[in-house]
Amino acid sequence: MHALLEAGHSQQQTARILGLDRTTIARFAHAPGPDALLVKAAGRDSKLDPFKPYLHRRWNQGITTAAVLHAELAAQGWTGHLHTVERYLRRFRAADGRTSKGRAPTPAPAGPPVPKTRQITRWLMTRPDRLRPCEQAQLDAITAACPHLAGLAGHIRGFAEMMTRRQGLLALEDWLTRVEADDQPQLHSFAAGIRRDQQAVTTGLALPYSSAAMEGNVNKIKMIKRQMYGRAGFPLLRKRVILHPA
Repeated sequence: MHALLEAGHSQQQTARILGLDRTTIARFAHAPGPDALLVKAAGRDSKLDPFKPYLHRRWNQGITTAAVLHAELAAQGWTGHLHTVERYLRRFRAADGRTSKGRAPTPAPAGPPVPKTRQITRWLMTRPDRLRPCEQAQLDAITAACPHLAGLAGHIRGFAEMMTRRQGLLALEDWLTRVEADDQPQLHSFAAGIRRDQQAVTTGLALPYSSAAMEGNVNKIKMIKRQMYGRAGFPLLRKRVILHPA
C-alpha cells in the first residue's frame, strides 16, 4: 500500500488496485507500520486475562507446550480455543516462533499483569466503598507507583463529592483552582470548559433541579417520529405524543 502511494497513486486508485475500502487505505496510509495499527487490539480485555498469571507460572516452571497448558486451563474452567493460548504464548518464544533445542524459553513476567486502562479507569470512577478489596488493593498499588494517577484520583473524588453533596457554590472554584495548578493537561481542558459556563455549572452542582424529565420527553418524541419514518405531519405526531403511554 505504501509502495503504491509513494509511486504517485492516489488513495482512491490504491483502493481500487488492492480491492480495499478507501477508509481502510486512509487509515493505513498514515500509519508508520503494523505495530501502530495493532496496539489497540493488543490492549483489549480478553477472557484469558484471569488465567494469565497461571500461564506465567507454568511457563516459568518449564511447561511451554500450548496443548498441555490449554488442557490445564480447561480443567480450571477455561472454555476458549487452543489458538488463543498459542497466540498468547508466542511472545515468550524465540524470534523464529519456536523454542530451539538447548535454548531456554523466554521467561514470562513473574509479577501479575498490569491492569488494562479501562479497568483502572473504572476503579477511579467508582466510589471507593463499592470497590472489592482486591480491586482497592490493586488501585492503591497503582496510585502508589504513579503519583500522577494518585493526583488524578484525588481530583476525581473531590469532584464526585462536590457533585453528590451539591456543594458547587462552596467548592467548585477551589476545585478548579487546584486542577489548574496541577500537572494534569486533560483536566485542564475539562476545567477550561467549565470556566466558559461556570455560572451554569455551579447552579447544576448546587440546586436539586434536573433536566432529566425534559430529556426523557424529547427522546420519546424522537422515538415516535422514527416509528413514522418522518412521513407523518404535525397533527398526527401531536396525537401520538399525547396518547402515547409514558
